[in-house]
Amino acid sequence: MKYSADESVLYLDNAATTFPKPPSVIYESVKCMARYCGNPGRGSHALARAASEKLFEVREKLCEMFHAASPENVVFTLNTTYAVNIALKAVCSEGDHILISDMEHNSVLRPVVSLTEKRGAAFDTFTSVGDEKSITDDIKRKIRKNTRILICQHASNICGNVLPIEKIGLLCKKRGIFFIVDAAQSAGLYEIDVGKMNINALCVPSHKALYGPQGAAAVIFSGAVPDSLKTLVEGGSGINSKDIHMPSELPDRLEAGTMPTPAIAGLSAGIDFVAGKESELLRHEKYLSRILCEELSRDGRITLYLPERIGSVVLFNLRGASSVSVSEELDRLGICTRAGLHCAPLAHRTLKTGDGGAVRVSFGAFNDIRDVRRLIDGIYSVERYL
Repeated sequence: MKYSADESVLYLDNAATTFPKPPSVIYESVKCMARYCGNPGRGSHALARAASEKLFEVREKLCEMFHAASPENVVFTLNTTYAVNIALKAVCSEGDHILISDMEHNSVLRPVVSLTEKRGAAFDTFTSVGDEKSITDDIKRKIRKNTRILICQHASNICGNVLPIEKIGLLCKKRGIFFIVDAAQSAGLYEIDVGKMNINALCVPSHKALYGPQGAAAVIFSGAVPDSLKTLVEGGSGINSKDIHMPSELPDRLEAGTMPTPAIAGLSAGIDFVAGKESELLRHEKYLSRILCEELSRDGRITLYLPERIGSVVLFNLRGASSVSVSEELDRLGICTRAGLHCAPLAHRTLKTGDGGAVRVSFGAFNDIRDVRRLIDGIYSVERYL
């Protein structure tokens, strides 16, 4: 089903943000702004109460979807990057050692580097491409006495690689390591159970595979929350206004200022759109990726990166042409892809794509086999031109 206003545009950049959004998501965001967009927690009047009730409803939905202990453990934020920063900086102390995978996005790498500079932390990377045993064995080798945090992506933003987070979570539990999962590319496609998988903090976006609007995300803490979480930002919370410090309880401790209520309302509809269909959506996107990889693998000028790991994302380069030039030519044909390093130079280094990165194609719920055929025709057209 197509919802795009411009049928001539083929959107294949869903790893950045899913588009188009389901009509129900658009309707709910607009409905919020038109009917009940008071400031949640900042008044006792009807519209403030209605906004607060909507936020709590979405906390409950996220709690149910990811099997968290309590809706109060769902902390809203602006995007997954903020969620990662909140989770990391809430628990990292002076001198802690942190483990990250060798495929991490800059939303993980940069905060970790900042913690090494500002809190005297240290970090190492572990291999993320391989079987479960090789990955967990490498993690075991990298663990130190002061390893306090392990943070990693669930699914890659540049290829189909998926980490065995349940195995990693069990290892972290045994070693007393705080486990943070960046689910930017997996929330809404893969089953995630924070309790079963021993995840201490799960970072999820609204605007990707949950099909909500941009401007909202969440950190979902499991039951194992430290007594004193460090705050990233401070400000009004709507409660205990005489206290000059942030509240001690969640979610208020980590939610300063006005929440993006219309975006969160849209996320509510996005969750409804996805819930119960995660495996079906993933199968659909994998099917499209498989067809594309099978076709492109026949072309000697095209390099596919990790094509054996089929997911929602396909990464390729055309020999003799820069990734940017290929993506620009596809754009002239009305096909939206993304070129370069995709804010993940560490991952590109691991896959050895080169300094210019590669072209990323990422499928969503509203793509179909006709889109794959149009893309293939477009790539071959660009190949002849370049």
